[in-house]
Amino acid sequence: MLRITKESDYGITLLAAMAERAPGEIHTARALADRAGLPLPMVSKILRSLARANVVTSHRGVSGGYSLDRPARETSVAQVIRAIEGPISMVQCGIEPGVCDQEPLCPSRVGWARISREIEAALERIPVSEICVAPQPRDPLRVLRAGIGAGERGR
Repeated sequence: MLRITKESDYGITLLAAMAERAPGEIHTARALADRAGLPLPMVSKILRSLARANVVTSHRGVSGGYSLDRPARETSVAQVIRAIEGPISMVQCGIEPGVCDQEPLCPSRVGWARISREIEAALERIPVSEICVAPQPRDPLRVLRAGIGAGERGR
């Protein structure tokens, strides 16, 4: 199974939390950690990575913190992943040529490179603003009605 790391997932969550507030608002790592329900050390680490990649701006001083560099609709999921994890590639040789002894003879190298480019392009097209949607509260009556309807169909 292919997965992005928790850090990338949390990075997107943090950007979405920042985007919910007024543009230009400065957010402390502690406030973001509390709002997102994430551990402060992890949030601080993620915010530093996002700041190094110019996804967020770091503000020093007593009223310091972090702010979005641009609206969440202008930041792609790919930018967040690259900021936190580095280059996007399905296989290690796509990031660091020469790490595999089989590389010169590998029949699948070109195919994996193509797949990596396609995945990165897809992630580039998806803005952070579209990936984070607040969960809808469950309607117990609707769930119950759906269960009853499903039970009747099985008879």
